[in-house]
Amino acid sequence: MPKILPLFTKALTDSWRSTLAWAVGLSAACMLYLPLYPSIGGSAQMQDLINALPPEMTKALNYDQIASGPGYTQATLFGLIGFMLMSMASIGWGAAAVGGDEESGLLELTLAHSVTRVQVVLERALAILIRIALLSALIFLLVLGLNGPSQLGIDVGHLAGAVLLFAALALLSGTAALLAGALSGRKVYGIAAGAAVAVLGYVFNAVGRQSPDVEWLLNLSPYHWAYGNSPVANGADWGATAGLYGISAALIVLAAVALQRRDVGV
Repeated sequence: MPKILPLFTKALTDSWRSTLAWAVGLSAACMLYLPLYPSIGGSAQMQDLINALPPEMTKALNYDQIASGPGYTQATLFGLIGFMLMSMASIGWGAAAVGGDEESGLLELTLAHSVTRVQVVLERALAILIRIALLSALIFLLVLGLNGPSQLGIDVGHLAGAVLLFAALALLSGTAALLAGALSGRKVYGIAAGAAVAVLGYVFNAVGRQSPDVEWLLNLSPYHWAYGNSPVANGADWGATAGLYGISAALIVLAAVALQRRDVGV
């Protein structure tokens, strides 16, 4: 009897160690940053320190609302260390899904076992999505558990929306890496494309917030689409949420088409 979603299952089982490692890293970030809020984030001394920093630096680091629990969580976890860790995980998975397999010669072997190229892309994209969903669910539970003890004052509904956007940003970088790998057959190009989406999105947001003259950069920043509304404090922008997931879906379709139309291993 044929297995259901064999490539998806294999992708998950082969990567459980890396998924666990990223889960440990994200858990450590939560446990390190969030419990510090009562002693530093919400203190008058911290607000005085933030006010003493150059406004440009404060805006670039999203520290302009750090005195509140939701703002502190948004800036330190969702907007910085968590964003960095999740993007790195997603980019690595996306780049390896097709480009990495093709470089190692495993993709040709996989295609010789009665699976289609579209199936390869779709099942491995699903594996990326599930891993991101698992890590995002972990973040939700950890923040929820620390919400009371760390005096963060985060609304549960707003937290859920912020986690959806957190996952959407990671998925966008991962699917960009997947597409570049499917187009080129090279893992390094996948990593470059995924990193470009994450890094340029962050940079465009940081620069675009500095002056009205460069605010147009915010329109080019997926990071700003997700976090411009400060979702931990104010709830998710559902239009931005749908847009980010829609773009990722389009990138997956393009990756399937790209792999279908070119010679593998050439």
